[in-house]
Amino acid sequence: MTTVAAVDCGTNSIRLLVSRVVSLDEDEVQLVDLERRMEVVRLGQGVDRTGAFAPEALERTFAALRGYADLMRKHGVEPGPEAVRMVATSATRDAANRQEFIDGVRAIIGVDPEVVSGDEEAELSFIGATAELEGAEGFERPFLVVDIGGGSTEFVLGHAGAEEAGAVRAARSVDIGCVRMTERHLTGDPPTAAQVAAATADIDAALDEAASVVPLAEASTVVCVAGTATTVAGIALDLPGYDSERIHHTRVPAGRVHVIADELLAMPHGQRAAIGVMHPGRVDVIGAGALILDRVLARTGGREFIASEHDILDGIAWSLCLEAAR
Repeated sequence: MTTVAAVDCGTNSIRLLVSRVVSLDEDEVQLVDLERRMEVVRLGQGVDRTGAFAPEALERTFAALRGYADLMRKHGVEPGPEAVRMVATSATRDAANRQEFIDGVRAIIGVDPEVVSGDEEAELSFIGATAELEGAEGFERPFLVVDIGGGSTEFVLGHAGAEEAGAVRAARSVDIGCVRMTERHLTGDPPTAAQVAAATADIDAALDEAASVVPLAEASTVVCVAGTATTVAGIALDLPGYDSERIHHTRVPAGRVHVIADELLAMPHGQRAAIGVMHPGRVDVIGAGALILDRVLARTGGREFIASEHDILDGIAWSLCLEAAR
């Protein structure tokens, strides 16, 4: 029985998934979660402005990784690329001092972070979000998976889950994310109407770019992953605290998303921080994230989105699992 560890390092957060690979029969395997962790480290702090990682952001990230390395050892994950994979995303593609980041990661967890392209990132997100949806009742295909990150948003349209070759029809990553839009436009507390209008124009232009490659309006089911979508779903459910089981596969109507986005953008910091499902590391950027989500649904014409707790992290774990089976 194999145990694998997946690490996803984005602009805002770094996450760990440790999974056991269980054989159900000769042709089918299942991933069983042993550990799922998230730390907001804001690796992309100031990268849009300076072009480099801040020293304090690197140290926050390395500190989280040291804790993750301890958890990998606890669960018996064999060190090396056969069982450990770390994917690093948008901020790492942009940073001038990314070699310092790569060297630090290698020293802590023993593998290099993979600086994947936006299209690769989107495909991994698609695999993670759809592996359990294919064939399930109430989830019509094609699926559009939307991954709103800190620095970028990935769009991928396809038909199936982890084990079907050629499942992805089209994918595109564009440079709109909750941290990037907050730092670039939404600097007020709360932001002004002019700031929101500027962010909306920026987002809509990026959606034009995405739609030139990915036929967004063809999606039958819109699946949104990562912290913005799950937080908005938790707000829509009026949860007193974050509950991943309640949030996973919740359907949130587009009209409700629009109301939540407007409300979050009108709130000062303290009011956003008091929301029960809000992670402290998302307080400053959730308004931008909700605005992106609202504009995405407007562009797709979708009546709702499905919130998924399974995303690129699960896709990374599946990639390790499927590689071992080849």
